[in-house]
Amino acid sequence: MIIYHHESAALHQVPTGHPERPARIKSVLAMLEADFGQYERKAAPLVTRDQLALIHDEAYLDALFAAVPTDGMRGIDGDTYLSPHTLEAAQRGAGAACGAVDDVMSGKASTAFVAMRPPGHHAEPDRAMGFCFFSNAAIAARHAQQAYGIENVAVLDFDVHHGNGTQAAFVGKKHCYYASTHEMPLFPGTGQVSEEVTVLNQPMRSGMDGGDMIEAWQPLLADLAKAGPELVVISAGFDAHLNDPLASLRLVSDDFYEVTSRIMALAEKTAGGRVVSLLEGGYDLAALAQSTRAHLRALSQEAL
Repeated sequence: MIIYHHESAALHQVPTGHPERPARIKSVLAMLEADFGQYERKAAPLVTRDQLALIHDEAYLDALFAAVPTDGMRGIDGDTYLSPHTLEAAQRGAGAACGAVDDVMSGKASTAFVAMRPPGHHAEPDRAMGFCFFSNAAIAARHAQQAYGIENVAVLDFDVHHGNGTQAAFVGKKHCYYASTHEMPLFPGTGQVSEEVTVLNQPMRSGMDGGDMIEAWQPLLADLAKAGPELVVISAGFDAHLNDPLASLRLVSDDFYEVTSRIMALAEKTAGGRVVSLLEGGYDLAALAQSTRAHLRALSQEAL
C-alpha cells in the first residue's frame, strides 16, 4: 500500500465551526504515523488541467480558478468555501488520485490511499458543492481508462452522503460504474434507486447499523462482479459512524473493516486486487481516525 498526502490539505481554511475543518486531516495523519508508518509515503502531486477536464467543464474550471481569494474566504454556497490555499489542496487531492492509479496500474503497489482534503464526491462536472471542488474519484477512474486502456472501472462509495458528483460524471457513460450506500433523506437529496445500468444506488434509513450496511452491499457487489471492473476506486467516507454529527446511521469503526474486506474480495476477483481509496467525509475526529484505521487494515489485508 502507498499513502499519498501533502501539507496543503491542512491549509484549506473554512469558517469557525465548519465540520470539514483542518483538524480532520490532522487526526488522520496522527493515526497514520502511529499505525501505518511502515508503508511508503508520497507527496500528492498537482493534477493537470487535462486530467481535470476528463470530468469538469472548461468554463467551470476557468470560473473556479478566477474566484480564489488572495486573503480571507469566499463562499461558493452555504457549505463550500475558497481560501487562498484551497485550490492547491484540491488540485493535489485530484493529482494524488491519478498518481495512485498510476501506482496500482503499473504494479508498484496493489492498493493506495489518498489522505487529502477537501473531499470530492459532491463536485459535479459544472459546479462545486458540499465541501467539494473536484470529482476526484471520477477523475481517477477516467484517468485509468485513458492512460491504461482498461475498459471497465468502478467507484464504490460508502460515505453516508450520496456522491451526486460521481453519479453525474458517470450517467450515460458506458463502462463507468458507480455504486453507493447512503442515508436518505439526507444531503444532497440524490441517490434514489436508479434505472441506469451503470449506477447502483442503495439508500439506507436513519438508524441502520453495520449489519444493514453489509447486507446492502451484497447485491451491489454481486452486480459489479458481473460487470468485471478492472480497477476499483473507493470513495471512503466515514460519516456513517454512529458518533458522526452530520448523519444518523449507526456504524462502528470495525464495520468499515468488514465493508472494505468485501470490496477487496471483489477487486481480487475482477481487478487483480487493484484498489485506490480516497478520503471523503467523516466529521467526528476520533471516529474518523478509528474508522480510517479499520479501513486501511482491510485495504492492506492486515487483521484488525
